[in-house]
Amino acid sequence: MDGHFPATGALEGSLALIQSVDNIGPEPFNAVIAVNPVLLGDQPLPRPGGLLGGLPILLKDNIETADMPTTAGSLALVDNAPGRDAPLVTRLREAGAVILGKANLSEWANIRSTNSISGWSAVGGQTLNPYDPTRTPCGSSSGSATSVAMGLAPAAIGTETNGSIVCPASVNGVVGFKPTVGLVSRTHIVPISHSQDTAGPITTTVEDAAIVLTVIAGSDPLDPATVEADARKVDYRAALDAGSLSGTRIGVMRFLLANYSAETQAEFERALQALRDAGAELVEITEGPDMQAVGASFQVLMTELKVDLNAYLASTDPTQVPTRTLADLIAFNAAEPRETVLFGQELFIRAEATTGLEDPDYIAARERSFRAAGPEGIDRMMTTHNVAALIAPTTSRAWTNDPADDDRSQGSSSSLAAVAGYPHLTVPMGFDRGMPVGISFIGGKWDDARILSLGYAYEQRTHERRAPTLASTGD
Repeated sequence: MDGHFPATGALEGSLALIQSVDNIGPEPFNAVIAVNPVLLGDQPLPRPGGLLGGLPILLKDNIETADMPTTAGSLALVDNAPGRDAPLVTRLREAGAVILGKANLSEWANIRSTNSISGWSAVGGQTLNPYDPTRTPCGSSSGSATSVAMGLAPAAIGTETNGSIVCPASVNGVVGFKPTVGLVSRTHIVPISHSQDTAGPITTTVEDAAIVLTVIAGSDPLDPATVEADARKVDYRAALDAGSLSGTRIGVMRFLLANYSAETQAEFERALQALRDAGAELVEITEGPDMQAVGASFQVLMTELKVDLNAYLASTDPTQVPTRTLADLIAFNAAEPRETVLFGQELFIRAEATTGLEDPDYIAARERSFRAAGPEGIDRMMTTHNVAALIAPTTSRAWTNDPADDDRSQGSSSSLAAVAGYPHLTVPMGFDRGMPVGISFIGGKWDDARILSLGYAYEQRTHERRAPTLASTGD
């Protein structure tokens, strides 16, 4: 750890803040579903050593730990406690991290309904944005991002299939990193899609994200996607270079910008000038890939959701999780009013109707969407324009939680990197009507170290992050 994270007193401080800040006022922030019961007894708090040296860390509640249930926010999994750590959790513990608890999330990682509400789960309630509780925390790693923003933990682990790390990090004013798919194990994480799922760090600085990524990256024999991870991983903190922007060609994905709010576009232009001042050579990219083809990934998600979730449920204890299949979950939700009080489960129903990984339509959709996002998307843009990275705003200001309000989601840069499985970093860029917005750095497969370094150089030059001003929050 080298003294970087505030380990001394950090655990006590996090526990105290969760009790005060996460439950202040008539509406709690609902960022944390559960505190690790090991930390709530009369025994002395742990003081492990290692790289992370006692770092208290929160985990999105779709990541299994041996000492807490893993619910994915669903009442169907409320007793799901198979007593095992996900491999990434084992890595964290071996590096000296203390698992502080579980963070709230958009239930089932936002894959149950097209009308799902970011940050809401039947188990954890509605996570609120600490910059404005009337606005969304985005999702699905809502509790992970808001917890870090409020100082409840120095770091958290989120997961992303498409936007679920970078969007909540952006609208909560923190750093979020989605690694190359296959760099971090997905074993014992409630799945959506083996083609796109990955876990990644959410922190207040790029350096902290690099430290955590160094710990959790690595091969896992139970996750075939990670076969190259040990050979590809590096010390990501050591690879950071505050001067890395100088002389570097960066592609500006201008073709995306019309979808963002005017305020976020203005903040992005300010960020571009900061990049120029740091010595970067900016290259305008006005024509993008076939986004309709990228959108074929929806069929991929529906098919893989049924296959992967059925396999996960089969691995749980039937005495704890009576719902053994997606079909069982659909029946459970239909019979449980608390699950469908705000939105339904039409995506679950659609996924259940798919016919498996041998379906020619699924195979064609995977090939088409991956090719459009990766080889003919990010790869082609980077090669054609001879750039080291691509940039765009992550998203615009957080929209309101009122579904009748016309201030809705505006712009997103997540789909290309998500569908291709390539790295995506968001760093605080400024504010849109008082709400944080981030800038995205996207690269090719296994470009994780370079993307982190470029984002670090931008962060060190601009220092745009401002913590929320709520009383009693930490930074």
